[in-house]
Amino acid sequence: MRRRLALVIAVLLSSALLVAPATADSRRLAVQVGTYDYLLSPDFDGLVSARAASAGLTLGLGTFDRLDGELVLVGGVLYRVGTDGTPTEVTDDRTTPFFEGVRFRARASVPVPPGTTCAAMGPLVTAAAGASAGMVAVRVRGTFSDLVTRSVEAQPLPYPSLAQAVAGQTVFPLGQRRAVLVGFWTGPDLLGVGAPGLHLHGVTADRTAGGHVLSCVTGADVQLSVEPLDGVVVSGVDREAHRIG
Repeated sequence: MRRRLALVIAVLLSSALLVAPATADSRRLAVQVGTYDYLLSPDFDGLVSARAASAGLTLGLGTFDRLDGELVLVGGVLYRVGTDGTPTEVTDDRTTPFFEGVRFRARASVPVPPGTTCAAMGPLVTAAAGASAGMVAVRVRGTFSDLVTRSVEAQPLPYPSLAQAVAGQTVFPLGQRRAVLVGFWTGPDLLGVGAPGLHLHGVTADRTAGGHVLSCVTGADVQLSVEPLDGVVVSGVDREAHRIG
């Protein structure tokens, strides 16, 4: 078992590395458990309770212990999407090795041109956010003319690489659906902390399907909302294996 870092690391865009208590202040900070590099190591052991990590937050994404399903936090409700593709509200204390969340307050909202793909949405995010080399919280909602999601099953020990684990994913071609997608844009200043670029999870409006977003094409009524963040508070990181900054 790895030794866990008991302190909370605050990674601020204006500095390399600070150690600080996880208290609210005037800065807008994402709350994170683990790092993307932690998953790449690979280590999929859950670090803290997903419900505890997401308490008081309204938007987020991640995964569960051993990569057992996709984590989606929408409107303060925590969902797990397993390999059956169905979002189920999380009511137990299952743990997470990777979680990013925020109490979302949109600073800008813009319509997304119909026919825009998720792969092409990054420049729209940075433009709406006023450019960002750090992290931006993102919500995209409306009708998608095409939406494809996935989930991953729990991984056995010894853990495979993240790429090998994802290669066994279950893919859900959802077609035209109303949905809300949530996630984060991570720029070059925080690479290794979050997944690079735009990372989205989502659930359909009727909460019957969801998961990690592989691809999407927007319809006529899709709205993009963003909140540029000042940094991220990371907990549960092994200092020896995962130095940040």
